[in-house]
Amino acid sequence: MTAQTTQTAPAVSSKVLRVPAADPATAAAHFHRRFTFEADVSDVHADVESGAGGFVLVDSRSTEAWEQGHIPGALHLPTDEIADRAAALVPPGSMVVTYCWGPGCNGATRAAYEFAAAGYRVKEMLGGFEYWSREGFPVEDTAGTRQSAPDPLTAPTRAGATCGC
Repeated sequence: MTAQTTQTAPAVSSKVLRVPAADPATAAAHFHRRFTFEADVSDVHADVESGAGGFVLVDSRSTEAWEQGHIPGALHLPTDEIADRAAALVPPGSMVVTYCWGPGCNGATRAAYEFAAAGYRVKEMLGGFEYWSREGFPVEDTAGTRQSAPDPLTAPTRAGATCGC
């Protein structure tokens, strides 16, 4: 008789699960907490378009960036000027939503910090100006207001369609 050898496939280790997921209650608390600090461009756009408001939208980029294009109705207040100028431009007690260039920039985070340190309630708009314009929302510059077609990698391209999230 010959001995039969059994070979088993090497165990595959999950990179996703190498740190276990939190229990559902902890996860729910974490994700809810994120909503208290962040808003996305679609929600900001929906509120701006509907007039729901309730917040001051602040572009924290440089003057050159502002002139290149910004969200219509936004207040231009560069981050380095927030501590000195916010009280004169943004009424105390206002809710503020900050934005900067996009996800590769933490300028909106720095601006949100400055507003919070000055006593304002604040959220950061995820995606920034980049995703605002990529989703095909109106952009204003020195020539007026323009609107591009949505980028199919960031938003539905069919008229009237929504992302559903």
